[in-house]
Amino acid sequence: MSLFWRIFLLNAAVLVTATLLLLGPVTVSTPVLLTEAIVLAVGLAAMLVANAALLRVGLAPLRRLARAMTTIDLLQPEPRLVAGGHGGTAELIHAFNAMIDRLEAERAASAAAALSAQEAERRRVAQELHDEVGQTLTAMLLELKQVARHAPEPVRSQLIQVQETTRDSLDEIRRIARRLRPGVLEELGLVSALKALLTEVTGHTDLTVEQHLASDLPALGGEAELVIYRVAQEALTNTVRHGKATAVTLSLEHGGGTVRLRVRDDGRGIRGAPEGAGIRGMRERALLIGAHLSVGPGPAGGTEVRLTVPVEEGARR
Repeated sequence: MSLFWRIFLLNAAVLVTATLLLLGPVTVSTPVLLTEAIVLAVGLAAMLVANAALLRVGLAPLRRLARAMTTIDLLQPEPRLVAGGHGGTAELIHAFNAMIDRLEAERAASAAAALSAQEAERRRVAQELHDEVGQTLTAMLLELKQVARHAPEPVRSQLIQVQETTRDSLDEIRRIARRLRPGVLEELGLVSALKALLTEVTGHTDLTVEQHLASDLPALGGEAELVIYRVAQEALTNTVRHGKATAVTLSLEHGGGTVRLRVRDDGRGIRGAPEGAGIRGMRERALLIGAHLSVGPGPAGGTEVRLTVPVEEGARR
């Protein structure tokens, strides 16, 4: 039965009941007596209460649907609404769930294409920095060394200082290239890449670093390993730049058909701040591989980032 007919019949039942009462034992005099007015008022109140109760029961699924529409986030998928109710209500909830499924699939496809293009552009820029700019600075260092060897003493000191500045610039360019394209991830694997990342990001800080990285991880695939690496990179970068922490812990464990990454610090925490582009980027990456990301306060304060990646049955054997 459609929603229209359900509401119509509910109201019709109330009105028919009132009509039958007026045709039966209930009568109205002219002028209306006080007792009759009281009876009519009580009857009207009873009809209104009954009508409100029936409509509340009939429209309850729509309230749940409206609440879901205002709170749903495509980056944080939740269980779909149960298609309760009858007739048009159930069809409406079915249509809403189908729309969310379609939007999530389209968003995932768009995000995958965008992130793939982003990684390709990072790879290209890193390659150019390493091959073009890096080689140019290396040649400059060799020429400066050759010139400094034959230069008089006052000029030689200045040339040596320029050499050091150029060498520092070369090291910085190489560091940027490594962050853009984690070559160690492809060459040595995820655990070695995370160790190198931890050293690189926190090496120039006073953070106390603790790491627990399992070495016997199941096969994850290149895309899943890249997602884990990028999430750890973003979490560590946020800790260093914004967390004002004194200690950070990075752990990578597996069990129960999942691989779990956790980055925890003792900083000031999120403090109810809205999610920025970094966290939303982590969520988009997690959705690409069907992983679950949670960002919130740690057990002892600070911020804790958890990424749970499902492992296929074949990879666990």
